[in-house]
Amino acid sequence: MTQEVRQSTPWEPEPEPQLTGVRNFRDVGGLPTTDGRRVRNGVLFRSGHLAHATAHDAAFLEGLGLHTVFDFRNPDDVAIEGEDTALPGTRNLSMPLNDPADSAGFWQTVRDGDVASLRAVLADGRAAARMVAAYRKLILERTKEHSRMLELLSEPGQPAVPALLHCAAGKDRAGTSIAIILLALGVERSAIEADYLESNARHRRYKVVRGDGSTGTAIDPEIRELLSPLFEARVEYLRAAFDTIEERWGSVDRYLEEGLGLTPESRERLREHLLTAA
Repeated sequence: MTQEVRQSTPWEPEPEPQLTGVRNFRDVGGLPTTDGRRVRNGVLFRSGHLAHATAHDAAFLEGLGLHTVFDFRNPDDVAIEGEDTALPGTRNLSMPLNDPADSAGFWQTVRDGDVASLRAVLADGRAAARMVAAYRKLILERTKEHSRMLELLSEPGQPAVPALLHCAAGKDRAGTSIAIILLALGVERSAIEADYLESNARHRRYKVVRGDGSTGTAIDPEIRELLSPLFEARVEYLRAAFDTIEERWGSVDRYLEEGLGLTPESRERLREHLLTAA
């Protein structure tokens, strides 16, 4: 008896819009699922914050017909970057995925750029370890928020789609949340990781605002090296989230149903809303 192995056709992303004030934007449409379907184009988007969107950017985003923008930033993020640019007819849902107190003083140290201070908190693998721990916490401590996210996206009748998910850089909090949705849809793990790593493209990178308000590019090489683990999308970070799911719940299915309360019926609706035949 032979087993048929389904081969995925190569996936090519849609051409990207030329947005100047919004970093790391992309349509998640086209990603393949293990049952041969694909994420529908035009229903699920991800990006960095919208606070600096230009008039052109805002017009493009309005044209997407967004139902909901999920903003995963905390109040400290908003204080630094500003409120999202308003998009008429779109619901902006604030859903902070980390507590500013968890990083009290840390990001100020980053913005100040003091080498000795940065070395003390980030050198010798401490920066990468910090990121791994952060991804684990997003899985273990933010089940309520992720449950609500999936509930809204899978509602019968009028689900919260098309939807745009963002945090500050669109890499960690938004990246983990997008990964959870894609897991629920049955997207191939390799495709989830490939999409996550797209955040490393130079034009997608988050611009750090220094303590003096500048965003200059002249950065001390040692500071650049110390900060790189924080501003890179590294597959081991996302895999730490996946590993945490397996360690705590034993499987993705149990995590979704027991951890996030996503019933089989709701999961099927989510797939109906967000998937299309290949």
